[in-house]
Amino acid sequence: MHDAPPPIDRAALAGAVAERYGKLASGSDPLSCGGALELAEPRPGETLVDLGCGRGRDVRRAAEAVGPTGSAIGVDVSQEMLARARSATPAEAANARFVRSDLEALDLPDACADVVVSNCAINHAPDKAAVYREIARVLRAGGRFVVSDVVSEGVLPEEVRTDPEAWAACYGGAIPEADYLEAVRRAGLREVEIVRRTQPYPRGGVLVRSLTLRGIR
Repeated sequence: MHDAPPPIDRAALAGAVAERYGKLASGSDPLSCGGALELAEPRPGETLVDLGCGRGRDVRRAAEAVGPTGSAIGVDVSQEMLARARSATPAEAANARFVRSDLEALDLPDACADVVVSNCAINHAPDKAAVYREIARVLRAGGRFVVSDVVSEGVLPEEVRTDPEAWAACYGGAIPEADYLEAVRRAGLREVEIVRRTQPYPRGGVLVRSLTLRGIR
């Protein structure tokens, strides 16, 4: 387990992420790296939180699945993405809402969710362990999570780990699979299993892979 914090300038990272996703907000191309929502199987009456909700497509689908007695909450740091998500959500979807928040310190109360999902967003966070502690905090006892994310094949070179553009492009912040899983387990999440793992693929001169995992609080 590599406990040293990544050598990334957080202000520069925030600027790079804001620039990239501000531009992507007006597009229509899929931004996820896995099907976390389908695997989470939200049920009527549940509260689902989507971390890194982007344009809000999965939040709208979740709102329909949980029905009027449930709720779907999208969380994102990009103002442009949230604006697009809100404008694309019909008024009748009163059980869907969106919150601007850092994933490392969620602006949500304790034990508010039955389900947490995320697609290709946690890799942007410098402190992934903090994100998973927040997932554990907002989940009710017995609640479940499904996350799709990007991990690296080995420790990335420092020139990649210090490049805000590489982080914004979903590979510079990737960490080795073993480190990633240890961060999940350290948060107190249980029955963690990998349900999908892609073959390694090149990004920016390094090898990464997509991983989908699930577990419970």
